[in-house]
Amino acid sequence: MAPTLLRVKNFFLSPRNLYLIGFVCVFALSFLDVSRGRHFNFLIFQNSTLDFWHHINPYGAEWAAAHHDYFLYGPLFSVLFAPFAFLPDWLGPFVWNLFNYSLYFAAIFTLPDKYTVNQKCRVFLYTFLILATTLYSFQYNVAVAYLFIFAFSLLERGRAFWAIVLILISGFTKVYGIFELGLLLCYPHFWRNMGYVVVVSAVLLLLPMLNLHYTELVPYYQSWVDGLTLHKDTRTWQTIFFLRPFFHGMPAYGMWIQIGVIMALAGMLIANYRRWNQFVFRIQSLAILMGWVILFSNSAEKHTYVIALLGYLLWYWSRRPEPIDKVLFWANFIVLVVVPVDLICPPKVMLFLTETLQLNLWIFIVTWLRMCYVTFFRDSQIREASFE
Repeated sequence: MAPTLLRVKNFFLSPRNLYLIGFVCVFALSFLDVSRGRHFNFLIFQNSTLDFWHHINPYGAEWAAAHHDYFLYGPLFSVLFAPFAFLPDWLGPFVWNLFNYSLYFAAIFTLPDKYTVNQKCRVFLYTFLILATTLYSFQYNVAVAYLFIFAFSLLERGRAFWAIVLILISGFTKVYGIFELGLLLCYPHFWRNMGYVVVVSAVLLLLPMLNLHYTELVPYYQSWVDGLTLHKDTRTWQTIFFLRPFFHGMPAYGMWIQIGVIMALAGMLIANYRRWNQFVFRIQSLAILMGWVILFSNSAEKHTYVIALLGYLLWYWSRRPEPIDKVLFWANFIVLVVVPVDLICPPKVMLFLTETLQLNLWIFIVTWLRMCYVTFFRDSQIREASFE
């Protein structure tokens, strides 16, 4: 390799350099949206949090009509978001985005050392465009993604209590992360950990009573569930339930499909109990779960795939990729990461590929099914050696 190319490669495989470049980009994107008053998601978070603290319920169609979108996060979110909501209007959006960016970066680079620094840099580089577009929209998906990874890393380090705290924070704010509790089967002291789950769940469920009377708590949670139910029918989403010609929206029996698939995954996890002690099997199971919560969710947008793709990359670099894996690797990068960026791909082309052909859905479904097949039905002993 030419000396110049080698220097460029080494520059972009330096965690410090990547963090600083990303920090500047995220700051610039945040400034661009805030300066034009287009940081709508942050305003939704801010207004709903302020309403919570002023005893106004932020759920349902009436609140959505007044604020131009639904608020979809649990009451716990309004407690935890308060430090950002009460910052000055000019400062809050920047702190929120840079905070989430920094934790996403930290989650990747604090993964267990079975992943090399080089691999961690490549994970960050691969996902940076979708990360940037998600942060450009001030979305919460980035937090969901890093909570998955932080919790896994804590479990691997034997810090189950704090892992459970993060899993439950994710679950009680946006539901997705709650399913990571299933991976507790793979770790020692299962019943002790389930005790942690009960205690931490009780604390987090009751935490909104910092501002709610105990008689308001259950109705408040019910209004959250009702809001989620209403929202799933408001537009077209990037989930398996919108994959033509099979579906044209969430069917009446959609919940049974979700339950059936997660039960099948749980069955395959249990059937492979002899492999629970293998790091590769655990990280690949996590990756499959991160794909499932997006593919089979009620409502996922293109940017939401930052969660699924982060999991996929951990799966990809946990093994020696075969030719089909390399094809899918680049297909996912082009269609799910590059195509949704307006500055790179003309909107008409993007809409044709993702709305008319639905290439993004087809490619990731094929990828996810291969992940399931390789993880649950093929011998993992060889893949374990790929980290040596």
